[in-house]
Amino acid sequence: MGRRFILQARTAAPGVDFSKDLNEEQLAVATAPGGPMLVVAGAGTGKTRALTYRLAWLVANGVDPSRILLVTFTNRAAREMLHRVEVLVQEKTRHLWAGTFHHIGHRILRQYGSCLGLRPDFSIIDRGDARDLMGACLAEAKIDIRRRRFPQRAILVSINSFVRNTLEPLEAVLAKRYPMFLDDAERIRRVLEIYEARKRERGLLDYDDLLTGWLLLLREHPDVREALSEQFRHILVDEYQDTNAIQGEIVDLLAARHRNLCVVGDDSQAIFSFRGASFQNIVTFPQRYPDATIYRLETNYRSTPEILDLANASIAHNTRRLPKNLRSVRPHGLKPAIVRCTDHFVQARFVAEYVLHLLDQGRDFKDIAVLYRSHWNALEIQLEFQRRRIPFRVRGGLRFFEQAHIKDVLAFLRVVNNPRDELSWRRVLVMLPRVGTRLAARLWERVSAAANPLDEALREDTEMLFPADARPFYREFASLLRRLAALSSPQEMIETVMREFYDDFLVSHYDGASLRREDIRGLASFAGQYGAVEAFLADVALAGEYSGETVVTGPEEDQFVTLSTVHQAKGLEWPVVIIPWLADGRFPTDFAINTIEEEEEERRVFHVAVTRAKDELYLVVPLFHRMRGGGNVIMKPSRFIMELPAGTTEEMELDEALPDVVGHVEPGKSRGCLPQPSHHELLDSTDIRET
Repeated sequence: MGRRFILQARTAAPGVDFSKDLNEEQLAVATAPGGPMLVVAGAGTGKTRALTYRLAWLVANGVDPSRILLVTFTNRAAREMLHRVEVLVQEKTRHLWAGTFHHIGHRILRQYGSCLGLRPDFSIIDRGDARDLMGACLAEAKIDIRRRRFPQRAILVSINSFVRNTLEPLEAVLAKRYPMFLDDAERIRRVLEIYEARKRERGLLDYDDLLTGWLLLLREHPDVREALSEQFRHILVDEYQDTNAIQGEIVDLLAARHRNLCVVGDDSQAIFSFRGASFQNIVTFPQRYPDATIYRLETNYRSTPEILDLANASIAHNTRRLPKNLRSVRPHGLKPAIVRCTDHFVQARFVAEYVLHLLDQGRDFKDIAVLYRSHWNALEIQLEFQRRRIPFRVRGGLRFFEQAHIKDVLAFLRVVNNPRDELSWRRVLVMLPRVGTRLAARLWERVSAAANPLDEALREDTEMLFPADARPFYREFASLLRRLAALSSPQEMIETVMREFYDDFLVSHYDGASLRREDIRGLASFAGQYGAVEAFLADVALAGEYSGETVVTGPEEDQFVTLSTVHQAKGLEWPVVIIPWLADGRFPTDFAINTIEEEEEERRVFHVAVTRAKDELYLVVPLFHRMRGGGNVIMKPSRFIMELPAGTTEEMELDEALPDVVGHVEPGKSRGCLPQPSHHELLDSTDIRET
């Protein structure tokens, strides 16, 4: 089991009244004597505060800062904690090792890298440089780049990263994350071997090398492991639920000697398996450290009791979890409301109108967030906000129609609809194998001079502009354009582009292909309400014209409604949260509920979403999905709604007579304030009734 160093805790630290600054749960964490500690910190329970005071306690009680290792998921978080510790204990902490895993790994490799044969002047390459180097290795391996489904350089970098961070064999990574490339496993392995060799020859490390090198030092060099274990008498890890396999093993090896390991996290917020995070690290901690003390932070300072009742009841359906029960210190408030809308278009109109209603009640735009499972879930809502001139910003990403894969697909429709659209021609042409910008420019020069550019592009002799090895691909492209030109439905056009061309391009050129494919499915579904491609593309173009900044006249720069995926919203909070698309297949999403493990992660995503709300929570359920041709598909309410016990929510019902147009309300102004309701009241302008 190894030796353990027990810190003899004092009753108080000089200059800091810990018992005054912390609640009992936080105080127990901050003043723990040592040994392995698992701090299960629920949402809104002051996790960062407890960890910061733990650092302050160690320093104030005589632990040399240079013997402490603090690992966080951003360097900024580490700096903020250290600054707060200096304020608390009036002692400099510049010798304390703090930062991200990659930051710490870099420092260690500078110190001990020679043991691995690393040059002392090694360089670190970023993702862009890694892609360029991988491209050169792809050429060196003489891979036939005309194989459409062979992964391009960016995908190869991602595959390599998953192999190293998950500590899984290449075949296992491909089977789980890139099954379309399993048949190419040996060719992929060859390219990755060349990539590793070229880095060694040139004294280069990529970001993943900072962790794999650190792990190799600990595994294969006992003297280095002993030196680092002796140096880091206390190890503290934040956001432990988001660590991956290699990070988990590094921590375990470092702590094996003194075992003064404090990990802080929330298993109920473990939602990043798609990035390689290992849920096993936190849930198996008590088995790996049977002598660990488990601390629970359950006192929530963020949300009302009603919101926490729902959050507790929902996450209790997960079978693999570390038990905890969030308790609010706040007074009672509104029950979370379930809003059942006729379809997804009424859903968007409800969200927009209710935002304006909330402004009547004295809320600001910045108080409100719309959180959704997938980017495309916000498509109709973004358009509805733009039409009503409600300022919004999309957190952590582009607006829906600005994403590269969406622009790629729309470019095909634009070429057919307006054959003189030069930008769209150039965009689609360079997607073809063996066709670059020069060939695309040559084709455009020819077709643009014709009376009908599309007819000219479809002429059989046009393909002679291309080299022989590119002509088969252009021939297929021309055939696709002919089929698109014969269609009138924009939904059918998008589905045809995906089926006959773009899906192959997507999986070989973009990381996260499954999520992007889901976006395009949503785009096609949205396009189904249009009978003509002209009207569809016009609305898309107008959506791109709008900028939230143009309508903000108030003094504050943050007067926007926030639109965000749940993953991008983790760690944030808003007074009012609206969660749309709570239907099975949408939230939870249908591609992530094939196993019990996937369903439970989806439920954790729902848990993160609802615990972002401080005062009000609205769960919006579309009852039908409107299809092309006027048909409706019945939507089954999300299992996360159906499994909630009676009494945790209240129902709000919408009349079908929801108005189409509402005037813009400038920040800080009102259309006539109503008395602040004590519960969900009638909203006369939209005939919303409480039931």
